Amino acid sequence: MIDLEQVQKVAHLARLELTPEEEEQFTTQLSGILEYVEQLNELDTTDVPPTTRAIDVENVTRPDEVRPYSDQEALLQQAPNREDEFFQVPQIMNTEE
Repeated sequence: MIDLEQVQKVAHLARLELTPEEEEQFTTQLSGILEYVEQLNELDTTDVPPTTRAIDVENVTRPDEVRPYSDQEALLQQAPNREDEFFQVPQIMNTEE
């Protein structure tokens, strides 16, 4: 399916330096992959809805809960910069608009 010249072209475009042995290896491997894709193309998928995963995946997270921190001063002392009872951070948005 894919020949040595095509592998060399793709390697050049991807800025890869392949040895002659690697070129032969990739020619064989890529041909095998393309043959398998051709087999998959023969399947009738007209009634199969498109999916991104074979199984549903959900994040397992806990809900956020606001809780007071018992030693606020100790926490603020660890901050590199602070202003009164708050962390001071660099400005990231332009307020002049």
